[in-house]
Amino acid sequence: MTPWEIDPARSAVLVIDMQRDFVEEGRAMEVPAARGAIPGIRAVCDAARSAGAPVIYTQHVLLDDFDVSPLETAYNPKLRQLGMREGTDGVEIVDELAPMPGEVVIAKHRYDAFHNTRLDSVLRSIRGLNGIDTVIITGTLTEVCCESTARSAFMRDYKVAFVSDATGALLEGAQKATEAVVATFFGRVLTSAQVIDELAAARVG
Repeated sequence: MTPWEIDPARSAVLVIDMQRDFVEEGRAMEVPAARGAIPGIRAVCDAARSAGAPVIYTQHVLLDDFDVSPLETAYNPKLRQLGMREGTDGVEIVDELAPMPGEVVIAKHRYDAFHNTRLDSVLRSIRGLNGIDTVIITGTLTEVCCESTARSAFMRDYKVAFVSDATGALLEGAQKATEAVVATFFGRVLTSAQVIDELAAARVG
């Protein structure tokens, strides 16, 4: 039995870190599966916009002036010198998913898009006070920033829709592992087609 269905009037799409340094071939933190997620993300975003649901983007940003995420770079030392640097084209959202005018883009320095960012404030006000109660998660990396954000959303009492073919993992087996965890404990795992169907059904209804 489905615990809830997507209501576009109360939902927002999160596009997590679909930046050039993650998505494009040969980039510092290339995630090949992220490229495969682009069609699903684009379809979900288009359906959300048509249904009147906001689309919110995040960018993972590191700094040259000092190590703003020291434990992240401790585990991945190459990030001390390159990748997702503020002011470079690597932090830009890929052209295929470019935000529309007026859409919110949120910079973050941790995997969890809620941590020390304005995301929660935006979600709680973008459709009037506490108008959003559901987040539809897309982007990359499935097992890192997407899963961290899904868990954090759940802890804040948001319903979580995790889109299986609109997220991209890096590690072997990680996509299925994250989907299993989310589906069991933190939300619903849906395909982009299922998300689009629920958005459309709610609109018609």
